[in-house]
Amino acid sequence: MKNPKTKTVQEELKKDKQMLIQEIRTAHETWVAAQAHFEFALDKDQIDYAIYAMEAAEKRFEMLIKQAKKLGVSLIDSDRLMEVK
Repeated sequence: MKNPKTKTVQEELKKDKQMLIQEIRTAHETWVAAQAHFEFALDKDQIDYAIYAMEAAEKRFEMLIKQAKKLGVSLIDSDRLMEVK
C-alpha cells in the first residue's frame, strides 16, 4: 500500500511538469512570433523592438528547457504527461 503523502507529492510533481511543458510550448510560440515580427519590421524602431522581443523570447525558452532538463522532463514524456486522467 502506497503512502498517501507519496502519492500527493507525485501528483504535484506531475502537475508541475505539465505546467512546465505548457510554458515551454507557449514560450516557443512566442519566440516564433517574435521572429516573424522581425521579418516584417520596417523601420529602425520596429527592428530594434523586434530584436529585443526575439532575444527575450529566446532566453525564456532556453531557461525553461534547462529547467525541464533538471526535472528530467523530455519531449518523449510530454504527451504522456499532458494526458488528463
